[in-house]
Amino acid sequence: MEKSPRSFMRRKWTMLDKIIFFSLFIVHIGCIFAPFHFTWHAFCLAFALYVVTGLSISVSYHRNLAHRSFKLPKLLEYFLAYCAAHALQGDPIDWVSTHRCHHQFVDTEKDPHSPIRGFWFSHITWLFDSYNLTKKVCPKYFTNFQKIDRSIFIWFSKHGRPDNVRDLEKQIFYRFIHKTYFLHHILLAILLFQVGGLPFLIWGTCVRIVVLMHITFMVNSVCHIWGKRRWNTEDLSRNNWLVSLLAFGEGWHNNHHAFEYSARFGLEWWQIDFGWYTIRVLQAIGLAKNVKLPSTIHKQRLFIDY
Repeated sequence: MEKSPRSFMRRKWTMLDKIIFFSLFIVHIGCIFAPFHFTWHAFCLAFALYVVTGLSISVSYHRNLAHRSFKLPKLLEYFLAYCAAHALQGDPIDWVSTHRCHHQFVDTEKDPHSPIRGFWFSHITWLFDSYNLTKKVCPKYFTNFQKIDRSIFIWFSKHGRPDNVRDLEKQIFYRFIHKTYFLHHILLAILLFQVGGLPFLIWGTCVRIVVLMHITFMVNSVCHIWGKRRWNTEDLSRNNWLVSLLAFGEGWHNNHHAFEYSARFGLEWWQIDFGWYTIRVLQAIGLAKNVKLPSTIHKQRLFIDY
């Protein structure tokens, strides 16, 4: 077993750290060539895929799978999760396990991505510290050294198996996505290249993934540092309107940490929340059920009266 890393640059990087870093490095480098391959068709494609994958991260990964804020028919649940998987932010099992751990230990040393260890750690460098991430999310790995499956397509995973996502691990669909995760990105990239050449590949893959990735990561970093607090939560969460506008309502982060079970993050009429609007449409046509919202009593108990 490797020794605990000392710092981001001076510690010994695991092979998993290097794979994740190299993957993100490639898509960031691809963005450099975007201006030289700009077409309006490629731009519109990138925007459409940004909306589909970004909205699915919010509605599926976050509200539906991580917090069980509402229920969907299984086929629709799987479809939205599959769309979210193409954001290159991890498969459903991996993403949900990390997020549930974040809420359990929010803004403590056990939080996978808290700004108490610095802005850049909470924003992105936590991804390249698989040793400590495994120790936080999969603590049993370090006591029983459980063996996990490996393949070239399991791109985004800890060293061990988390114990807080058994509800997803029981389902063959999520196990399949976990074991073949990177393959789906390769197939989509090939399809985009075949349809629209380099412009579609660069804008539909690199630009779209990088922009959405950093906007999503701003929820972990910016929304725990800058913004307003409406609710008395025992953490650093903030409401940030700009992040909300870009991240489909995810920026109403203090609202979310106060009522993490709620399907609605923008609790006021003026708090724009595209994720909630999507859920309301699904509810109106009878697809989203058991939609959870905070009670008046719960709001009164946590409200900060300035």
